[in-house]
Amino acid sequence: MNPEPNQAFTEVARDGETTVSRRRFLLKVSIAINALVAAAIATPVIGYLLGPIRKRGAYNSWIALGQVSDYHEGETVLATYRNPHTDAWDGDTGKVACYVRREKGNTFTVFAVNCAHLGCPVRWFPQSELFMCPCHGGVYYSNGERAAGPPERGMFTYDYHVVGGKLMINAGQMPTLANEAKLVKGILPCPGTSKPTIG
Repeated sequence: MNPEPNQAFTEVARDGETTVSRRRFLLKVSIAINALVAAAIATPVIGYLLGPIRKRGAYNSWIALGQVSDYHEGETVLATYRNPHTDAWDGDTGKVACYVRREKGNTFTVFAVNCAHLGCPVRWFPQSELFMCPCHGGVYYSNGERAAGPPERGMFTYDYHVVGGKLMINAGQMPTLANEAKLVKGILPCPGTSKPTIG
């Protein structure tokens, strides 16, 4: 007696046990693999879409850059701090540089080290009192204002305050136009915007 045509592709009962045909097993395996691939693709996409609704200030972390007495009035120095959102195995890549200028007393300006054009690290030249970008020739005055080159605005700055004789900066996230970076005083807003910060 020949088996029915669909018998090879259905569950067959033998001796009280249910066995699964090869076709049904492979179907279940392929569904599981497709579900894993879909989850792997959907996870970063969902994270990207839900990123903007992250709680405001989620990355705020105040970091000490040393004592106020470590900085001399009228001088700009390179300082480094450890990014608070790194892991132990990040090593030296977890360090972030910034420029600290002590204006007078407890008044500071803390500049992001990155050029406002395309993000290359700028260098401070004390002889000419200029920040210069080696990538595309961006130049900034000592107060962070744009002097020359392709950048359309001045350097980005960190929020800071002095607590117990220590200089603290809000270093949870790099200052950019995307996360409400403050413009340096006296600098016009970016072209196409009506206000100096974007929120």
